[in-house]
Amino acid sequence: MATVDVTIYGAGAFGLAVGYACASRGAKVRVIDPNGVASGSSGGLVGALAPHVPENWNTKKAFQFDSLIMAEAFWSEVERVSGESCGYLRSGRVQPLADDRAVDLAQARAVTAADLWQGQAEWSVLPVDQFGAWAPKSETGLVVFDTLTARIHPRRATRALAAGIIALGGEVVSEAKPEGQVVYATGWRGMVDLSEQLGKSVGGGVKGQAALLRYDAADLPQLFADSLHIVPHADGTVAIGSTSEREFESPNAVDDQIEDVIARAIGAFPVLKGAEVIERWAGVRPRAKSRAPMLGQHPAIDGAFIANGGFKIGFGMAPKVGAVMADLILDGIDHIPDGFRPEDSL
Repeated sequence: MATVDVTIYGAGAFGLAVGYACASRGAKVRVIDPNGVASGSSGGLVGALAPHVPENWNTKKAFQFDSLIMAEAFWSEVERVSGESCGYLRSGRVQPLADDRAVDLAQARAVTAADLWQGQAEWSVLPVDQFGAWAPKSETGLVVFDTLTARIHPRRATRALAAGIIALGGEVVSEAKPEGQVVYATGWRGMVDLSEQLGKSVGGGVKGQAALLRYDAADLPQLFADSLHIVPHADGTVAIGSTSEREFESPNAVDDQIEDVIARAIGAFPVLKGAEVIERWAGVRPRAKSRAPMLGQHPAIDGAFIANGGFKIGFGMAPKVGAVMADLILDGIDHIPDGFRPEDSL
């Protein structure tokens, strides 16, 4: 008789969230990762839990919205169970508006957000000077401010999830035999392996480089400008990211591309000029061919499950990914939306 109900390969955001959700429901969980907790892209710096724009609604956007709304209660419970901080705060986000067309589009989105976000968050067009020194450059003097965007500290959050699993009677180990139901949450290398198993591409990895600056902005909003996320954390740092590199030679090597990211961030947000760069980081994020997470029955291993393809929104999706995968694994209840199933990337 198995002593473990659920075995999960991969100790990143998805694997740990699935493990935590299963353990919370009474399952004995074992997470296996030879490289340790958050050794891949989940061990990055940025931690932007940012929504898609509130228009052209689809299952992916609806799923992400639900997960972002769940996030405060989810991460609070992880902190309570684990005794460790996750660095979560629903701090909002500021985006500068470059011209009249951008202003008109943002105002239209404020109307659709009122409906699509169900009154649980707001999207507003505001004067940039409302944010004082913590304000981006804005050609129009206006910005978008949304109250749905949140932040997480990726490394602390993954450590807290692992500690929570252990507190609930599970284990996180580098090597062990699988028992019970088996879930593969093995990141970008798992996507590459799956493509090889199936003989066709179903996804792969996209490299990102990010930087961490010493600047104390504590609980102030995030900034999104020039395609960059600029995220203040509670520990007196600001994370900036990231590049999107489809082709790369070294998954973890930083190069001059991160210097360009830092320069662009300072150009958009001059208050960061002179801030010390305390870390430069590179990692590869798993991206499914469908661009949505890949959840459900494993397409190449009979009886197993897969939870992969978080790409840039893995932490934002994690609370609901954990919930729907626990439903499927433990109770056979399938709440996985269309577009997220492995066959949608085949």
